[in-house]
Order: sequence, then structure tokens, then C-alpha cells
Amino acid sequence: MSTVEQKNVETVTAFIEDISNQSALDRTDQFFAGQMVEAFTDRRYIIDDILVQREKVIARILMEGTHKGIFAGNEPTGITVKATQFREFRVVDGKIAEHHGWFDTGTLLPQIQAPSI
Repeated sequence: MSTVEQKNVETVTAFIEDISNQSALDRTDQFFAGQMVEAFTDRRYIIDDILVQREKVIARILMEGTHKGIFAGNEPTGITVKATQFREFRVVDGKIAEHHGWFDTGTLLPQIQAPSI
């Protein structure tokens, strides 16, 4: 890994680990993004893996939180859930120029839905 790539990883890691950036990690273009904020008020983000190629940094982030509000029509369960989020960052001159995010509702929803009878 080049020095520039290592610095880009460090920039992204610092961004993700800084609690003041949490609202940026909550925003995605996905339909349920707003509900995520309201339903999992104690959510926290943990870096699971990072890949870098020049100015592009991809982070796989584990979101953990307690289901305390309505999410996708599911009433609060009080269950602690884990879901994966992916973020793609572009780092230019040591600064994040842009980033996009997606979270995995396919593994989140079964954790909070009532079991079928």
C-alpha cells in the first residue's frame, strides 16, 4: 500500500470513528435511511474492513443498535441488532471529497420481524 493510500485509509477511519460524523453515516439514498435514525437511537458504527485503491476507499461498517422505534412497519422489539453498511469514499488531498452509503436491510429486517407461525 502506498503512503497516499495509507493516509486515505487513516482519513476515512478517523471520519468514521468521530462520533460527530454519525449523522453523515446515517444518510443514504435508501428508502429506510430516515427510519434507521429514529428506530435505532443508540446505534454505533464499527469498522469491519477497509479496501483502498488510490483515492477510492471502501469501508464495510457494522452498525449495532437496539430496536427502539418503528422500522419498516415493525414495532419496537427491544432487540439488539447488527447490520452491515457499506461506504464508498473519495479522498483528495487528504480530505473526503465525496461519499455514498448503503446498508443491508436484508439482514436487518429478519432480526426484528416476528417469527412466522
